[in-house]
Amino acid sequence: MHTQDLLAADTGMGAVTLRVADLDTMVAYYRDGVGLQVLTNDGGTAVLGRGATPIVVLEHAPAMRHASPHEAGLFHTAILFDTQADLAAALYSVATRYPRTFTGSADHLVSNAFYFQDPEGNGVELYWDRDRTEWSWTHGMVDMATIYVDPNAFVQEHLTSSALESAASRPGRVGHVHLSVGDVATARAFYVDRLGFATTAAMGDQALFVSAGGYHHHMAMNTWNSRGAGRRQLGLGLGLVRIEVPGADDLGALVSRMHDTGVQTADDGRTVAFEDPWANRIEVTAPGRG
Repeated sequence: MHTQDLLAADTGMGAVTLRVADLDTMVAYYRDGVGLQVLTNDGGTAVLGRGATPIVVLEHAPAMRHASPHEAGLFHTAILFDTQADLAAALYSVATRYPRTFTGSADHLVSNAFYFQDPEGNGVELYWDRDRTEWSWTHGMVDMATIYVDPNAFVQEHLTSSALESAASRPGRVGHVHLSVGDVATARAFYVDRLGFATTAAMGDQALFVSAGGYHHHMAMNTWNSRGAGRRQLGLGLGLVRIEVPGADDLGALVSRMHDTGVQTADDGRTVAFEDPWANRIEVTAPGRG
């Protein structure tokens, strides 16, 4: 792929929107458990984040149906913390208040990660990255693994009282978004060949990891629960994935690539929106636009 066909190196992920049946319960989980701050809560929509950075947008949709676990959609929203102390504070908080939502942990070589499911079954990853100088690459692919991490030992080693007391005001953001899809080949054709991410890792026909600017992954897609899934029907769960590119020219280049490859886009002056092959809605924006 030519450089001009790739997303800009400084591309990142924005807040993930979830459609939820019980807004109060979900706000409580992300606020009291994960340690996010309620930035706004009005008109059936709550925005939670760290500092001034939105991380999850919860849209109240009580009339919608729950999706089957075998449908395409969200696998997890991954929240990235700047320090191990910040990650330990979030891990301690959610494990203390919502212990039954914990689903696992891993040292991925590039990161330490802890996994949960929120009260409505949406996957959540809390993680911290090792410095990029510690990552290893082989033939253009980043080396990752899944090695067990003892969550209690991690908390004991890294938790500090200051990180716990100031959690909501400490930095944090969406580091990556992991989707459940019907097949990896179609995901690659869309997210790499059309959208412009670069492949950073793959697990045969089971999973694909993609990024901009040499990050280990901004997005991932797997078929572990959803092999053969078709387009999603409107329901609870993932509502919107946001991608942020550095400038208007980068957004214009993206729109040109999408049009050239037959992807329909909608532009409201602030964001460019489109759907992936499973009807997951993606919005891309650039600072200062609109």
